[in-house]
Amino acid sequence: MKVKRFFAPDMRQAIQKVREDQGPDAVILSNRQVEGGIEIIAALDYDESLLEPQSAAAEAAGSDAAGAQAPTPDAADTFSAPAAAQQRRVQPVDWAQDPAIVSMREEIRQLRGLLENQLAHLAWNDTERRQPLYTEVMRRLTAMELDPALVERVSAPAVHARDERHAWQLALTELAATLPIADNDFCDQGGVVALVGSTGVGKTTSVAKLAARYVLRHGRRHVALVTTDSYRIGAHEQLMTYGRLLGIPVQVAADHKELRSTLNSLADKRLVLIDTAGMSQRDVRLSQQFATLADSGIPIRTLLVLSATLHPSVMDETIRAFSSVALDAAILTKLDEAASLGGVLSTVIKQHLPLMFVANGQRVPEDLHPARAQNLVEQAAELASGRDLPADSVMAEQFGGFRTNVHV
Repeated sequence: MKVKRFFAPDMRQAIQKVREDQGPDAVILSNRQVEGGIEIIAALDYDESLLEPQSAAAEAAGSDAAGAQAPTPDAADTFSAPAAAQQRRVQPVDWAQDPAIVSMREEIRQLRGLLENQLAHLAWNDTERRQPLYTEVMRRLTAMELDPALVERVSAPAVHARDERHAWQLALTELAATLPIADNDFCDQGGVVALVGSTGVGKTTSVAKLAARYVLRHGRRHVALVTTDSYRIGAHEQLMTYGRLLGIPVQVAADHKELRSTLNSLADKRLVLIDTAGMSQRDVRLSQQFATLADSGIPIRTLLVLSATLHPSVMDETIRAFSSVALDAAILTKLDEAASLGGVLSTVIKQHLPLMFVANGQRVPEDLHPARAQNLVEQAAELASGRDLPADSVMAEQFGGFRTNVHV
């Protein structure tokens, strides 16, 4: 029989040590709490019958010897066997799956949720009682579908308002001041500008609108169009049609070498607009498109075309994906189709992506306009004006102030 002592911070680790050292056939002879953790004494090849005669002999020797004591072995080498109830095979223990612990965890989770909910309602009700103008503005901004963190941020000035109307104007002004807007119109600066974005957001139409805008201001001699879209069947025809209508040249470049050659041939043009292939933000070919622009050897400014109808989470993912190429600004299209603008504005603010133009229709170039923060904020508020204001339960959950990240 091989006996050995094991130390560990807790019982689970101690049993694991026994199992790793002596295997699943080891028998625990004793365990006790010591300073710094747990001590376990375990044996391998244990046979209880071998100890019984020794115990009987020890008793007989004790009665015959006049006060003599048998020598005691070193505790580190051999130990007396405990009661049979203490002997057990070493088995792997997964306390997390114990039914009692699982049930207790669930009860604690439910109690925690109930307590948090009650505290959040108390906090919200107290804020509403003390600052009614502030909480009313928060409610209206939430109805616009703005991000909760942004709602808190732009509602702050409302605490100094004279009345409800003043509080609302202060909040909208703060929101407009927060919205990033590109402070220049590249149409007057010229250069090479590429439009990138997902499929169906209106890149080609936006290219045509920008070209027509430039033609009206500076004449057709100074602008040209280039397309790098070699994926879609008939992708070139639409841009060619716009080029013919505007009386400006349109060229095709399939890769970075052709793009460099094409741009060099258009060096006399003040403005060259590049229409790229529409790709999903998850398309594996997206990096190839970025490489085509980056490897042309010619400075290219980039505008990301975004649809106002995109879900905020999709727009956020799109901006992050296309940020692999340096984005100078964005064009927000399909404003006339959007049911809400709060999520769009929240995402643009979160990603610090300035808006340069907005488009609200298909007409070329009438439906393209420079982005104006105040106009976008007013439109977002108008779209939300017909909606019901969120209930107290919604406001308490988002702004009660007692939400935690505790995991039980």
